[in-house]
Amino acid sequence: MYSLKKIFNPALFQGSINKSNYFEGWYFKHVSANHQDSFIVIPGVSLSSDTHAFIQFVDGSTGKSGYFRYDIKDFHSDKRRFKIKIGNSVFSSDGIGLDLESDKLKVNGKVDYSDMVTLRPTLLRPGIMGWYSYVPGMECNHGVISLNHFLAGSIYIDGQKKIVSGGKGYIEKDWGISFPESWIWLQCNTFKDEYVSVMISAAKIPWRGSFFAGFVAFIYLRGKTEIFATYNGAKIIYLKKASDQKSEILIVKGRKKLKAVISAGRGATLTAPVDGKMINRIRESLSAEINIEYTDGKKIIFSGAGINSGLEETDGIFKYF
Repeated sequence: MYSLKKIFNPALFQGSINKSNYFEGWYFKHVSANHQDSFIVIPGVSLSSDTHAFIQFVDGSTGKSGYFRYDIKDFHSDKRRFKIKIGNSVFSSDGIGLDLESDKLKVNGKVDYSDMVTLRPTLLRPGIMGWYSYVPGMECNHGVISLNHFLAGSIYIDGQKKIVSGGKGYIEKDWGISFPESWIWLQCNTFKDEYVSVMISAAKIPWRGSFFAGFVAFIYLRGKTEIFATYNGAKIIYLKKASDQKSEILIVKGRKKLKAVISAGRGATLTAPVDGKMINRIRESLSAEINIEYTDGKKIIFSGAGINSGLEETDGIFKYF
């Protein structure tokens, strides 16, 4: 039986290595203090006819990426707290330690995390998915582990040192059967105000032989978090392409509005799940730019431009909103 402990702690390993047609992956994003260096690392498991554990790595500065494959026996998760280990690499709320090597890419180093901002769970919203967290059979589940935190440490990419001390980090995850057929996802916490973080995700979501267009978004602003989501009455007024490289979205909940204008950046290739198998290829940018305006009625609560934004976008999503 799926435990309430897991529902209220989405960072924990939600699955079991005995599952089939299942994936689970954690997304760790890092941006240096001078914004010159960024990288993401995604540890996870693919439980299918090709069962294995993996660690994906993307250097946002160069677009260089690597997929490091491991035997499923090399995956270990702590049942009591957020800590996973794959091979010699470790991932937790305290930081990461990387020891990755292939014939094409070598990455090693250690980065510590501090001042982590998390969502406070409630009965109706145990995680970012709200009451959908209780619904079984979702094709893809989403969790936000850290809205915002600070970094200390450095890593080496093919021998080149990348110092990220004083920079910013973000952690989220996905688990289930497959990624949605179409979606847009963006995240940024590198604004002039270092205590601001934004994430917006909208997707075509399969549901009992049909589908619905759903979304979830948040803006964290100096100790306060506002969530806009399908489950709490918010609505996407528009999601559109302004040009080949620019997208716009406006979300409204009551008097509050969250508007984002997104400029795509250089992309890198990631591997994504289909029926648990890591066989799909998607593009993600770590150099997108985002202009945010967050208002309450006529009052502007926050307005600013963010850089080093993460962005994934499929063309099909625009016809659903």
